[in-house]
Amino acid sequence: MTNTLHRYGSAESFEDDYIVFATPSSGRNDVGCIPKLKRFLELALPFKPVNLGDPPHGGALRPCKNLSTAANWKRDITPDFRAVIDGISEPASVVAIFDNQSAAEQFLKLAKEADLGLSINISGSIEGARQCCNFAGITRHSVGYSLGFEGKTEKLPNTQLLALTTMCGHGMISATFARKMIDRPRSASLASLRNCSAAD
Repeated sequence: MTNTLHRYGSAESFEDDYIVFATPSSGRNDVGCIPKLKRFLELALPFKPVNLGDPPHGGALRPCKNLSTAANWKRDITPDFRAVIDGISEPASVVAIFDNQSAAEQFLKLAKEADLGLSINISGSIEGARQCCNFAGITRHSVGYSLGFEGKTEKLPNTQLLALTTMCGHGMISATFARKMIDRPRSASLASLRNCSAAD
């Protein structure tokens, strides 16, 4: 089970999202595992992942202190996967993310054949994960279900905001911040329309 389990949305909303983790076991196989973690990520490259990463360093697109919100619209967003792989320096989970099932299936099969001795976990829709395992010749041993939200659900943000904020299963994206980011382009568009109307 991973933090991605707690994402909000329909199964269809995860059709283009396959997250494959490799994790060493602390005290069992973490000593000397860094080359294996790097190899896992290298195996993903031919299948064109949309992102690679690890918790200590993040993904291929990383924040910079000198970037403002506006700078993100202009910056080069070409992922530097080699920097991610070369930057693996400590035992931790690594992740390869794919936007199509075929790539995830083929990568999972190759990872199984490589037999790196790491725990492999795939996160996505239950049916999509099952199909990936079947393709790779893996018998799935467990499934984690999120039971959803309980309690005063009327206090939750709307479903659009939940779908966005729960993309981080750790709950680190504020609904207020997400609402602000959604409303910002809308506000800019309205201001632009007002300026055009005033010019006429």
